[in-house]
Order: sequence, then C-alpha cells, then structure tokens
Amino acid sequence: MKLLIPGPVTTRPEVRAAAGHDFAPWDDSFRPPYQAMRRGIARIAGDVLASHAVLPLQGAGHFSIEAALRSFLPQGGRILVPLTGSYANRMARLAREAGRSVIPLPASETEPLDPARVAGALAADPTISHVGLVYSETSTGIVHDPDAIGTVVAAAGRRIILDAVSAFGALPLDLRRRPEIDAAVFTPNKCLEGLPGLAVTIARIDALLATSPRQAGSWSFDLRDIHEGGERDGWGSFRFTPPAQIVNALAVALDLHAAEGGAPARLARYRENARVVFEGMAAIGLQPCLAAAAQGPIVVNVLAPGDPSWSLDRFVAALKARGFLISNFYNTERPSFRVGCIGAIGPDDMHGFVAAADAVLDEIGVRVRAPSP
Repeated sequence: MKLLIPGPVTTRPEVRAAAGHDFAPWDDSFRPPYQAMRRGIARIAGDVLASHAVLPLQGAGHFSIEAALRSFLPQGGRILVPLTGSYANRMARLAREAGRSVIPLPASETEPLDPARVAGALAADPTISHVGLVYSETSTGIVHDPDAIGTVVAAAGRRIILDAVSAFGALPLDLRRRPEIDAAVFTPNKCLEGLPGLAVTIARIDALLATSPRQAGSWSFDLRDIHEGGERDGWGSFRFTPPAQIVNALAVALDLHAAEGGAPARLARYRENARVVFEGMAAIGLQPCLAAAAQGPIVVNVLAPGDPSWSLDRFVAALKARGFLISNFYNTERPSFRVGCIGAIGPDDMHGFVAAADAVLDEIGVRVRAPSP
C-alpha cells in the first residue's frame, strides 16, 4: 500500500526494521541512536548544534507546537498568526487555549502570504512579540516563504515560531541565516520518512534561556525544562519514557536522507512527484486546487468533481483496493481531496496513482470531472 497522504508516509524497509529492535530507554545502548538523531537533525537545519537545542517530545506535531507557544510566550503574550489554512487555525487555537493572546491575520489559503501584510500588522501593534507561521500548509499544498517573512519580522524586532512539520527535511531551512526564528517544529513521519510518535523542536538556546523558568505552565510541554534536563543529565535519554524504537528508526531514516543527497535531493524527488500528479490530474479532467505557480511539492489538492455521482468515500475505498491510500476528508473551503507527494515513493508511483484515479472515476460513475461552479 502506498500512503499518498501528508503523513505518516510510506517508509523504507530499513526504517521499519529499525523499529523492531527493543531498547531500555535509560540504558547506555539507547544513547548512540539518540545522539545520532540530534546530530542528523542539527545538520539538516544548518549545522546548528552549537547554537540550537534539538528537543524531542513524545507525541504528534501539535504537541511540540503547543510546547513552543507555551515556552516562548508568557501567559497573555501576543502572537500574530496569519490564517493561511487549517493548520494555521490549529496553531491559533493551541495558543488561545494555552492562555496566550492571538492576533489573527486573515490570509488566502491558495496564495503565498505577502510579507508586506505581516510587516503592516506588526507595525500596527507593537505589543506583538511573535509571529506564528506555517511553512507548508498541507490543507491546500501552499508553501509560504520563511526567508521573506523572516526578513520583515526581524526588521520589526519580533520573533517567529515556525511550523515546519511538513517542510523540514525537504524545503530549505537554514537556521543560521534566520536568527529571528526562536523555534522550528517538525515531525519525522513527513519529509524525513520516519515513523510517527515523536515531535521535535529546534530552538535557539539563548532565546530559550531568556524565558522565565516554568512559564510554560506545563511540565510535559516545557521546552526549557527539556533542555536543562539534557544539559544536566547528558543528551542520551528523555525526561519521561520515550518512543525508543521510533528514535532508532529516525536515526536510520536520517542516514538514508543523507545518502540520498540531503534536503535538495529529497526536494527534487518530491517536486517531480507533485508535477506528475498536478499535470496528471489535469490530463484526466480534474482541476487542481492551486495555480501551477503556487503549487508546493508536499501535497497536491484536487477540487472535487461536480458530478452527482461523486463520493469521496467511494473514491478513497476504490483507490485503496488498487494500492493507493489518500485522505478521506475535506479541509478546504471548496471541497478538495489531497494527494501526498512525500515519503518513500517516486514518479512511477505517481503515474500509477493517476491511472488508478482515472479508472476509479469511471468505475463509480463520475462523468463530469470539472468542479461545481
């Protein structure tokens, strides 16, 4: 089965095999994969282990996003969140429910965010300390530019919390060049082609230590406490029971990432995957959600056909029978289904998906493939 979703993704046999090794997570045998994981992540982010802390946390990406919001903003702290899609909306909710003040910035879900709008919002409200930015918004496939947006944020003397969950490991991110980013958050089960169960924050050490102790208001979600524990006890174990097998699998996935040629090579493969899907969907009469110029390499959204016979559930089930699994829900204003282009898959897989989608549409009786007006 090919998982054509934005994560968890299809993985290599070597990665799955690494998860089959049992570890005692406080035993010395767990230290080498843990330390290899930290080094590999820091290398991808720009060789930043001297200036940044690699802080793993058990759970999904939302766990580390909440941890970053709690750890870098005090109670009542104000954060500007451009509402670029459903994952930006989730960041805003996480901040609000943690007791932080969210200043929403309405934004298009189908066009890249204009840095000038961020600059204007910051100029209008000097009490905002941070911007919460989603790098790759997988609700639509749109990608925003953290360099361009970071430049205006830095010029305004503010900071960024970056949701890089579906970007890290493929899309460019050099944290040496972006000192305004306090924290970049990601999960290994996306572009690193690892397994789910772990989230990671790469945080500036100086910015983290400048925060007040225990301002997170949560022991579990306190990034400063994670960092201080690692410095005190040595970087070889977690504070609480970790997903040890997942860490070992990630260490192997990072080796495979480096062997492929790092983020540039992985991005090139994903871009070709996305091109095949984007052009293939158009060729069989379907309409991608985004314009070609705005289409990102992580996920391609396709507008639902306007035919009365269309059923997303039937479409997904029939594709699954042919060996391709896509998301079975809508999360865009205009109904669209998502096709993930990441994971241990290549262009041949995507050509196979296009052919399967064409056959399935005929099978379920969809004759009109254009979307409803």
